[in-house]
Amino acid sequence: MPRRPRVILPNVPQHIIQRGNNRQVCFYADEDYQIYLQWLQEYPDKTQCNIHAYVLMTNHVHLLVSTEKTAAVGAMMKALGQRYVRYINKTYQRSGTLWEGRYK
Repeated sequence: MPRRPRVILPNVPQHIIQRGNNRQVCFYADEDYQIYLQWLQEYPDKTQCNIHAYVLMTNHVHLLVSTEKTAAVGAMMKALGQRYVRYINKTYQRSGTLWEGRYK
């Protein structure tokens, strides 16, 4: 069964949650938080998203995001998530997924 399309209204903030797989840790050290925040500044500019607020927990992330383009949030989350997973897997010599499915 296909996924239902996300409802994205232009310029209306969305609360986004991305959890670690099986609610496991996704930030292991202070440097991990810093690199994620660095990329969280970079990718919204590239995808034309606005970050209004964020909370980085040890095992998940909360973002408040708005955009004018309906595909922008998905593009930002994909790029940010993939880059962060590559960083974590390389840094901690692990493999596989870090995130639990798609963001909510």
